[in-house]
Amino acid sequence: MPLGLILGLGRAFRRKRTSSLDILSSKRAPRNYYKGKNCKPTGFHTHKGGYVLLQEKLPNYVVPDLTDFKLKPYVSQCPIEVETTEGTDAAK
Repeated sequence: MPLGLILGLGRAFRRKRTSSLDILSSKRAPRNYYKGKNCKPTGFHTHKGGYVLLQEKLPNYVVPDLTDFKLKPYVSQCPIEVETTEGTDAAK
């Protein structure tokens, strides 16, 4: 087999996959094409160039009341080891 064919096959296997966003770019599309980032619109544009936000399209996060909650909101990536007597008693 020729060396060029073998090198071409190697390049084809190493080629990265294209995601769905990379298929069509604004350079390969019509002049007025706007690609965006797959985000949902939160309102609409007015005729005078303004933008109106709609409350029903905004995300609504429901957070419970955590005033008397025992756990802390942050978990360290490098926890220090703490010896507890409860864990050793339960293991016996």
